[in-house]
Amino acid sequence: MSAMSVRAAGPSRSDLVADAALSLLAERGMRGLTHRAVDEAAGLPQGSTSNLARTRQALLELAVRRLADREARVLALHEMPDPRSGTDSLADALALATHRALTSNRALTLARYELALEATRRPELRACFDATGARFRDQLAALVTGMGSTDPARHTLSLIAWADGLMFSCVAGSFGAEVPSLAQVRAGLRELLAGMTAA
Repeated sequence: MSAMSVRAAGPSRSDLVADAALSLLAERGMRGLTHRAVDEAAGLPQGSTSNLARTRQALLELAVRRLADREARVLALHEMPDPRSGTDSLADALALATHRALTSNRALTLARYELALEATRRPELRACFDATGARFRDQLAALVTGMGSTDPARHTLSLIAWADGLMFSCVAGSFGAEVPSLAQVRAGLRELLAGMTAA
């Protein structure tokens, strides 16, 4: 077997373009996202992004799909403990995932809010954004159901709203300079989950 055949493959051109787009969204906002800027940020020849995603809509959808893949690794919902083991262990795991989104993956979280707002003005992007987000909602719903919720749909919405509200407040809102500690996030989640399972 040749050395080239065992060498780890690098990111695809599609991933390079999408990652550059997400970085630009976090750094410059929606106005800073252009095909030319993505080429420069990705270190690719001029025209590379246009060849891959000819329209702005196509570029935004590429970014949304890549965002979902990267956030799936950050949140790691598929690695959560069995919810039947108790709300404390589930709260601990969810707190770690949420804290990662607030700290080491803060730029990715900011890019998500840029895309979410743009999706309110682009029906086609909204469809893509909602479809990629459905897998996270479904996984959370399964966890909430497994921990014994008597109203999984409502409790799933409450959990998502709590986490999204915390992340927005600390990434783009009035608490931007006051990122809570992991212990604080854990305490909040334990209170929330305990309330959902209370008799």
